[in-house]
Amino acid sequence: MILIKNGRVIDPKSGMDETIDILIDEGKIVGLGKYKRSNEYEHVIEAEGKIVAPGLIDIHVHFRDPGLTYKEDIESGALAAASGGFTTVVCMANTKPTVDNKETLEYVLEKGRQTGIHVMSVAAVTKGMQGQELTDFRELKEAGAAGLSDDGIPIKDSKLMYEAMAKARDAGMPVSLHEEDPDYVIQAGINKGTVSDELGIGGAMALSEQLMVARDCLLALETGARVNIQHVSSRISVEYIRLAQKLGADVWAEATPQHFSLTEETALEKKTLAKVNPPLRTQEDRYGILEGLKDGTIQIIATDHAPHSTEEKEKPITQAPSGLIGLETSLALGITNLVRTGILTMEYMLKKMTLNPARLYGLDVGYIAKGAPADIVIFDEFEKWKVEKFHSKSCNSPFIGEELYGKVKYTICAGRIVYEDK
Repeated sequence: MILIKNGRVIDPKSGMDETIDILIDEGKIVGLGKYKRSNEYEHVIEAEGKIVAPGLIDIHVHFRDPGLTYKEDIESGALAAASGGFTTVVCMANTKPTVDNKETLEYVLEKGRQTGIHVMSVAAVTKGMQGQELTDFRELKEAGAAGLSDDGIPIKDSKLMYEAMAKARDAGMPVSLHEEDPDYVIQAGINKGTVSDELGIGGAMALSEQLMVARDCLLALETGARVNIQHVSSRISVEYIRLAQKLGADVWAEATPQHFSLTEETALEKKTLAKVNPPLRTQEDRYGILEGLKDGTIQIIATDHAPHSTEEKEKPITQAPSGLIGLETSLALGITNLVRTGILTMEYMLKKMTLNPARLYGLDVGYIAKGAPADIVIFDEFEKWKVEKFHSKSCNSPFIGEELYGKVKYTICAGRIVYEDK
């Protein structure tokens, strides 16, 4: 048994925010209240002055396994997740081979079961993520796919997208979409504007995202499918999503810490470490994302954890791959740039990192209650730390050297301590 003493327990589902103890046994929360210290407990965690919250959930990670494990593998990705306070992650399907078949999906899920956290995976919407032929949604769901996504590549064919949404609706599977029309991308990873001009590259227009977001909001409204717009980067995209939700579409949206924390200007200093798809955009776009987070249009914070090797990121900006790691800085960036600035309350931010992502995928996690799974993060919201080292295999982060608030002290998954800050 584990006893967590005197923590400030925040549960976004019930609205609980009070200083109490939590008793854990056999993977479940068996008690909430006040308990005396005793030798019967395997661990007594002193949590006074700390926040105790549901284990964080990231519905958008790339663990690069199978096929690209020099960047990350399921074991190292899970360790990075645990150190960031995450107890559940959903892997994307753009591995080699692609997770578009039962065998590859089962490989990912089996390796995930050997880690200390819950590792889930989506399956690809189209075979080989080629945007031409749909995968077998029902077979993949039966094999354990959490949902569907061709993340990394947009689905350009509108008719195929309509068919995919209709079939996903019938199969009861959410579809997560990477919205970037390549016709409006000259150079991926950097916003087209003053910064791309200064760097002497073409850049990616915000229009590339806006067009596809508008289309897929309409298709979601028409089909009734549950659709998640991934890593929103444009203020106008937020407006389209807000309108679709108002009209009754089952449209969800996620924002990344990089998109609510940084702008295109970061690329002038951080170069390839700030190269990401979709790009960091203008201050106006960042404000639009903050407003979407504040009013609930954007229900989820997800990292789009995308590891790349140092050698790859040291290439010229036109050749280096897009993407950055985010699992180990996500909570601290939220605390530093959302909570401490007064944009979101702690409870509301945690809801976007726990309960809401669980609800998108219909998972029985993301809350604290008697009988609930013992997936818990304990963190010090006031502790200041410098971003220097990572548990990930990769270190492609534009936040290296930054001082952030909010340090994870313990991560508990299924009643086991899977990370302890020492």
